[in-house]
Amino acid sequence: MTTLASPAQVAPGSDCVAAFRAAYENRYTWEPGFGGYRGRCLWQQGERQLEGSFQVGADLKASVEGIDDAEVHKAIASQLWEVAIHRVRRSFEQTHGANSFTAGDTDSVGLEVIVGGKNTGDRYRIKNDVVTMVHRHIHGTVVTIFTESTTDTGHGYLSHSYSSQYADPATGELRGGKSQFRDSFLCLGDGGPWVLSERVVETLAHGDVPANKQVFRFEDLAPLAG
Repeated sequence: MTTLASPAQVAPGSDCVAAFRAAYENRYTWEPGFGGYRGRCLWQQGERQLEGSFQVGADLKASVEGIDDAEVHKAIASQLWEVAIHRVRRSFEQTHGANSFTAGDTDSVGLEVIVGGKNTGDRYRIKNDVVTMVHRHIHGTVVTIFTESTTDTGHGYLSHSYSSQYADPATGELRGGKSQFRDSFLCLGDGGPWVLSERVVETLAHGDVPANKQVFRFEDLAPLAG
């Protein structure tokens, strides 16, 4: 039996692909054959609340009905799509086969993982087989996400509380206010899938844009009939 080195044992400058793979493969993803689910959706901001219905299909596409406000409709659909896209099971080789991973320093957040190859410039931190920080370049911007707590499904972890901040990759100038997320999940049926039941998003003020808080609730959840 081979014992993998924990992040604390990985020397800076050394290859840390095994440690990063362990954290990557510990994320909760839906089983192949995911059939979709449906339910009610509720959106709240201050005293304002809207309610509708939604469906996420086996193709991961989200449809929302009963919400006439175009901006809110888009926001609800975006949350559902974003969650679904992160539940897709892709092998480590599919996602990171063209990358290399080198250990950096270790701090309270975890071991720094410096990416080379296709995604050079990206960085992660890992701790106890959890990806605790993501620093990725996406479509001309950079996003930094810190995971503070997780939900253990028994088949991998889901991020429960985390923050995200967008910035200019060249100057580091912030793009928008920092957002704090708190996600709650429930398990549909016996053994899954685990789906989002509530997301609270609090965004700090930035420039002329005031701080705001939005709550997305997903209730009466049920698998789609196969």
